[in-house]
Amino acid sequence: MRIAYVSLHWARTKNSGVGKKIQNQLEIWRGMGHEARLFMHASTGEPAVPLIEAQVIPYESRGKIFTEINRIRAASQLIKAVNAFKPDIIYLRYGIYVYPAHRLMRIAPVIEEINTNDLTQHEDLGGMYSLYNRLTRGIFLRLVRGLVAVSRELEFSPAFALYRKPTRVIANGIDVDSFSPLPAPSNETPRLVFIGSPGFIWHGVDKLVDFARRFSDVRLDIVGYDSLPDFEPLPPNLILHGYLSSDEYVKVLARADVAISSLALHRIQLDEASTLKSRECLALGLPLVVAYTDTDLDDAGFDFLLKIPNKEDNIQTHGEAIREFAYRMRGVRADRGVLKDRIDSTRKEELRLKFFEEIISNARG
Repeated sequence: MRIAYVSLHWARTKNSGVGKKIQNQLEIWRGMGHEARLFMHASTGEPAVPLIEAQVIPYESRGKIFTEINRIRAASQLIKAVNAFKPDIIYLRYGIYVYPAHRLMRIAPVIEEINTNDLTQHEDLGGMYSLYNRLTRGIFLRLVRGLVAVSRELEFSPAFALYRKPTRVIANGIDVDSFSPLPAPSNETPRLVFIGSPGFIWHGVDKLVDFARRFSDVRLDIVGYDSLPDFEPLPPNLILHGYLSSDEYVKVLARADVAISSLALHRIQLDEASTLKSRECLALGLPLVVAYTDTDLDDAGFDFLLKIPNKEDNIQTHGEAIREFAYRMRGVRADRGVLKDRIDSTRKEELRLKFFEEIISNARG
């Protein structure tokens, strides 16, 4: 197969979880004998960090009106680039519709990857963009030939189920073997770590501050945030590391006993996920606190996983359980052997490619 992977609006970097996932997918597809290329429609205003391998179609961000005009021009160039590639199938990562991206559907069958409930998540973009998304999201969803949802919750969500598209659930995966396991540190006082980015309410960073204040006998490292002005003065056992490269944040993870997942998916009306950073932490060997239903791991019952409720008061009700888990996990590492069968990307990509073949066959009739 000739597979065109299309990413709209965002520059996918080598440091980001999504960037690593896409690069890994492309490599697996090629390793299985397919020709695959990423077409990245991205703002030139993104951080100047290395991008993953792609044919980049850039646009300049300069005020709302000019940005939208430039975005549309770039989308038109993207259509031409994808058409010249002559793909058998197009894999589209969900993004807000931009004119004339619907013309991708004239080139080859399109499968769209659904990573979140955009109706709730995009409310954070402001009223205008949220309304625009609600008015235009059906353009893609009506025309695509199939959907890949990263959770069962999204598969059955009315936001997508009403379009009655063939759907496969394939949770996020990573190449476990590409991560070298970190030996357990010898901490007398346990250290917990969270990796995130500012501006995402479902991370629940406010809850992390509350946890650190409640339990002064643990240390908490937060990567991705260089300040939290709304919560100053911060407790002395909470350390902010700001943005770090992969090599830099692995050094922070190496000192940690336990990693913490996003704590507030309930704020965007989600209860199931398979977050990439949590999988990276597990692949490195860190035990994990999970505050949602993990698509791959929820039924596992592993000792190195602690599940807490996906509720606003989960720190008040389960903060002590997190503290006890952190003390219990000192000197312990996650079992990568049992994890690989569940979170490794190779089997997931085999399933995805099989779905591609089914959609192509159905399209040919």
